[in-house]
Amino acid sequence: MKLILKEDVTNLGYKDDVVIVKDGYGRNFLIPQGKAVIASVSAIKVLEENLRQRAHKLAKIKADVQELAAKLEGVSLTIGTKASSTGKVFGSVSNIQVAEALAKLGFEIDRKTIVIKDAAKELGSFKAILKLHKEVSVEIPFEVVAE
Repeated sequence: MKLILKEDVTNLGYKDDVVIVKDGYGRNFLIPQGKAVIASVSAIKVLEENLRQRAHKLAKIKADVQELAAKLEGVSLTIGTKASSTGKVFGSVSNIQVAEALAKLGFEIDRKTIVIKDAAKELGSFKAILKLHKEVSVEIPFEVVAE
């Protein structure tokens, strides 16, 4: 089933992407949730026209995101959490704590755009990937220390 995404969907695509998904996923989840519409010939023509008209806005958004990415390049975070004497963290450090640490530095980043590949369940150094735009992502190192 061919669909046009109306918003970003994790592990599938970004807004205005044309994607191919299984029929059940499209009919039972994406379309009823308002996340996608069926990619008919007329819908694709409308999408192309809208993209053509919004091209300069999208270029400005991408330039702003690249500027933010340049500011974030040298940033390194330290996140304090409760931990045992053996170095195990009670729970884990998630994208919420990374977003809060970035907010303290003055960067308002949506927590949904932050991806931590390896779960931070012990003290040490980790990396978080900020997916700021579909073409721009930044890798932020962070240190998990005991409070």
